[in-house]
Amino acid sequence: MRDYIHVEDLAEAHVLALEHLLAGARSEVFNCGYGSGYSVLDVITAAKKVTGVDFPVRYEDRRPGDPPVLVADARKIRERLGWVPAYNDPERIIIPPGSRK
Repeated sequence: MRDYIHVEDLAEAHVLALEHLLAGARSEVFNCGYGSGYSVLDVITAAKKVTGVDFPVRYEDRRPGDPPVLVADARKIRERLGWVPAYNDPERIIIPPGSRK
């Protein structure tokens, strides 16, 4: 399980952090993420659905040292900077081939 994040949500977090600094606040560390995770299989399933391509999948063991679950606690950035992510769904993160936002 991983807390995959859309690049636009991450960019918005960076903009808010920069505005925070430009307003005279001190530098801080903020975690960015949705606070929930998806498995690699969830992402593969979403990619197949969104793209319409039934590509082959090879299953492997987890790499040594990889934690089974890795999700962010983004309460601090939500509370302090008002960050509200918009894409907490693999099907919204994956862009279908030939389309642009």
